[in-house]
Amino acid sequence: MNEAASISAEAGAGTGAAPGGLQVMWRNRRVLTASLVGTSVEFYDFYIYATAASLVFGPLFFPASSPSVQLIAAYASFAVAFFARPLGAAIFGHYGDRIGRKSTLVASLMLMGGSTLAIAFLPTYGTIGWWAPLLLCLMRFGQGFGLGGEWGGAALLAVENAPPGWRARFGMFPQLGAPVGFILANGLFLILGAVLSEQEFMAWGWRLPFLASAVLVILGLWIRLKLTETSEFSEMIAHEETSRLPLVEVLRDHFTPTIAGTFATVACYAIFYITTAFALGYGTVNLKMEREGFLLLQLGAILFMALGIILAGWWSDVRTPRLVLVAGCLATVPMGVVFGPMLGTGQYLPIYTALAIGLFIMGFVYGPLGAWLPSLFPTRLRYSGVSFSFNVGGILGGALAPIVAQSLVSLYGVGTAGLYMSAAAAISLVALMVSGNGHRR
Repeated sequence: MNEAASISAEAGAGTGAAPGGLQVMWRNRRVLTASLVGTSVEFYDFYIYATAASLVFGPLFFPASSPSVQLIAAYASFAVAFFARPLGAAIFGHYGDRIGRKSTLVASLMLMGGSTLAIAFLPTYGTIGWWAPLLLCLMRFGQGFGLGGEWGGAALLAVENAPPGWRARFGMFPQLGAPVGFILANGLFLILGAVLSEQEFMAWGWRLPFLASAVLVILGLWIRLKLTETSEFSEMIAHEETSRLPLVEVLRDHFTPTIAGTFATVACYAIFYITTAFALGYGTVNLKMEREGFLLLQLGAILFMALGIILAGWWSDVRTPRLVLVAGCLATVPMGVVFGPMLGTGQYLPIYTALAIGLFIMGFVYGPLGAWLPSLFPTRLRYSGVSFSFNVGGILGGALAPIVAQSLVSLYGVGTAGLYMSAAAAISLVALMVSGNGHRR
């Protein structure tokens, strides 16, 4: 039996006598590892930028002004990637639906890694003036373009190889790449802050996480190059032709699912980037808390996000992914109301509690997406539909989140910091209520 047939056979496990959970996972370990490691690398690259934007990019890459203005400018450069992601989703989705998932995933990883590595060598504003933020934004655009093709492909890699009854639990593995990448990113910044002086960190230490990305990208490529095509895509191309213009067909024939999928993702982005990028910037700049202490709080809180993803994956297979997403959105609305006042205390315990609760709830609005979004589209259009919906939703939920939260705090006080999360959850809830469960395979 060749490798492709072997993977297809493994992915089909469960059609006879139902094996145990560990046995199912072990049989599909190659696919699950590839989906987890690849997204971990991609999210590590994305999050080290978010962390650096909160800590160092303001004073290093933007002209001197008030700390809050510099922070907002750094967040604006952070937002560039979210506008690049739909374009990356359109391009990578096109080729993912036409030539396959594997090759497209390899290309997206290489682009993301190359852009991240280049940031390590950028001169600062003090050296080349306005060219510095322009180059920074260009590399950030490359990061977003690459990530635009990453998540959708990784989700399909897992879900399209899932045995019956396991789609949500397989689909949660790319989602787990988010907390893993975050732990790697913030953990490295935490270590550097502990071993370097403030002057050393600002001068050159912040560049090391971007250099380290090269090692992780090589690891991700090595794993992904060992894979073959997903079983569902292979079966599809054996029986029907691929679409000539997949995204055009998605928007023409599946417009309602696309819109529903787009707005359903807004909540997860808003929660994540307010509890991570915004909270880190506010805690260190406005509250004058120690950088290492706040990073440690976030590292502890992110474990609750991983727990939420795992529980949501199991619950989604027991019930439906849509039900779990609705429950997560309902819980987010009151959580957003209390988040700002808890952050404003400036005390470690209330802040940690707010971060942990927020990220735990995020697991329920993020974990089931890996199974729910692909169910909205047929296999021949799935890469384009999933990637486009997920990444356009990121503009509303992710790109604007730190900027809006920082602006609300500046105008109305820290008590309003979490209201954007509540509003985003309400938007996602409406989208989920009109979407249906999705029944396509």
